[in-house]
Amino acid sequence: MSKVLDEIRNAIESSGTSRYAVSKATGIPQAQLSRLMAGTSGLSIDSLERLADFLGLEIIIRRKQRKRSK
Repeated sequence: MSKVLDEIRNAIESSGTSRYAVSKATGIPQAQLSRLMAGTSGLSIDSLERLADFLGLEIIIRRKQRKRSK
């Protein structure tokens, strides 16, 4: 999950939008966003979806490809 959170963090940072504005637009408390940005907290699925939508990101879940044994 850390790759997903890294992408969310990078998108927030590169958006040029303040955490306050992100908080107001998504309904996610500023304290939670601060913990996310510091890497000390994760996100609920609901919060992850709201942030992704706000940032124009799409979350895709797919099965891993199995490594074939020789």
